[in-house]
Amino acid sequence: MSRTALLLAGVGMVTWGAWVVLADLATRTLEPEIAMAISYLVGAGVAVAYILSQGGAPAVTGVGAGYALAGGLFSGVGGVSYYAALQYGDASVVSTITALYFVVAAVLGVLFLGESLGARDAVGIALAVGAVAVLST
Repeated sequence: MSRTALLLAGVGMVTWGAWVVLADLATRTLEPEIAMAISYLVGAGVAVAYILSQGGAPAVTGVGAGYALAGGLFSGVGGVSYYAALQYGDASVVSTITALYFVVAAVLGVLFLGESLGARDAVGIALAVGAVAVLST
């Protein structure tokens, strides 16, 4: 894996970790859907600023835009669910459970994208699920 990929993944890890704490604080004084909408609007602004900083017009295709729209729908439902869960539960448990989204992604990748899931992958997923079970009890 490239250093750039590792650096960007590290930035994502740290900033999403901070986002969990800030989202939890936001839902203490705002309804979860309002907190999520504000958060996602700012996030969309960051994405637009990044696009503009890259120069040139990005290529947008109908198929890609359709997938992005569907992804936005699922992201929105997940976001509202996440923020609502924060309002009712502990951030440490809620964030740990929702962080298992990669298990869903792995299964869907195998079922719909033709990706493979080896024994090592399956053991890793099982250990992650086990860790979440221990952390959330």
